[in-house]
Amino acid sequence: MMQNDTIVALATPSGSGAIAVIRLSGKAAITIADKQFRSVKNHKSLSDQKTHTIHLGHIVDKEKTLDEVLVSIFKNPNSYTGENVVEISCHGSSYIQQEIIQLFLRNGCRMANAGEFTLRAFLNGKLDLSQAEAVADLISSDNEASHQIAMQQMRGGFSSEIAKLREELLNFASLIELELDFAEEDVEFADRTQFKALIERINFVLKRLIDSFAVGNVIKNGIPVAIVGEPNVGKSTLLNALLNEDRAIVSEIAGTTRDTIEDEISIGGIGFRFIDTAGIRDTKDVVESIGIKKTFEKIEQSQVTIYLFDAQKNIDNLEAVRIEIEKIRNKYPQKPLLVIANKIDTLEDIQLANINKIIVDVLFLSAKTGFGVEQLTNSLLNLINTGALRNNETIVTNSRHYDALLKASEEIQKVRHGLETGLSGDLLAIDIRQALYHFGEITGEITNDDLLGNIFANFCIGK
Repeated sequence: MMQNDTIVALATPSGSGAIAVIRLSGKAAITIADKQFRSVKNHKSLSDQKTHTIHLGHIVDKEKTLDEVLVSIFKNPNSYTGENVVEISCHGSSYIQQEIIQLFLRNGCRMANAGEFTLRAFLNGKLDLSQAEAVADLISSDNEASHQIAMQQMRGGFSSEIAKLREELLNFASLIELELDFAEEDVEFADRTQFKALIERINFVLKRLIDSFAVGNVIKNGIPVAIVGEPNVGKSTLLNALLNEDRAIVSEIAGTTRDTIEDEISIGGIGFRFIDTAGIRDTKDVVESIGIKKTFEKIEQSQVTIYLFDAQKNIDNLEAVRIEIEKIRNKYPQKPLLVIANKIDTLEDIQLANINKIIVDVLFLSAKTGFGVEQLTNSLLNLINTGALRNNETIVTNSRHYDALLKASEEIQKVRHGLETGLSGDLLAIDIRQALYHFGEITGEITNDDLLGNIFANFCIGK
């Protein structure tokens, strides 16, 4: 990857639209753009214009005018990448976009690789690695919670927490390394009592961050919720009520849903991915049997299971329903299960009271009328620990960060054990160096080309 090249790419989604933005970055970005730009107001070159200014004019290819555009200039180091950056706002025709990009490719630019603008921002010290990764998370965020986490990380909340721990640990590491130079004098520069307190504090923070990944990962990717039950109890109707659209097929024929149907909505700012499954029952229909097998696979994959039953149909058979519910609870004891009695709009109060007696913690619902849907959504939110999110605490969502935190925690445990057993300074220093290494992996103080390639390959081309 040539860092000295000037790169170009479409920064907005491909396809036709009202406008498109084409981005250039590199030492020669302004010079190259200037050659193809004709200002409407004056003939002053773009290089002589002030940074962070916008100019109206035309992009021209020799004597041919390609489009009327607005050109924004950002001079180094005060730009996103830390280099000279030019952003050209042109009309959104796919033809115009390609003509302008091809023009710049012929005049000294090369096409940007995936994530290369953000990679340059990292290499030029505008972002650390965890902040750079948050850019991709911010672009892909599709609900309030994932957006909030990405913004907090991009602003450096996670980075600053890790950097502070790393700096304190590095200070003690320096003192212990200094002790090694005076080994014959048998002196201690690092106060072991203070060092123990620091290790305990680091251990506490690491545990909190590691534990937060369980919440952060599902928030980032959407929380899968499997809706299960016998055929024709209203699973598809419930899905439609939750999604507020006719996403699933609804009919009176039992076994209509022969495959799983998935869709996602945001509830209280958190993404839930609802999976409507084939009904669970004994059947000789080969196709439906495959659907039922998939149902159990989806329960395995889900974070939460909703068991739905037809209250009207089963009012005289509630014991059998209770047994089915217990089977699911016993098979998946760690998985939250919400039990819902559907079609309660057809029942009387005495019948509802009887359901409450036999089936514990049941929610009443009429998917057809929408009664009980709000209570269901509140129950789903209560299952997710969002306290940290509400308090704006750091939540880990990145599996690479999680892995590095686990490894750092393992090394910190070794340091703590070494302090408790009076381990010599040279052996303590080895474990401290390893912990520092894993902290550095998160923020990018320690990187390699393969790691950077893997991270930025997941970005879109224009970012």
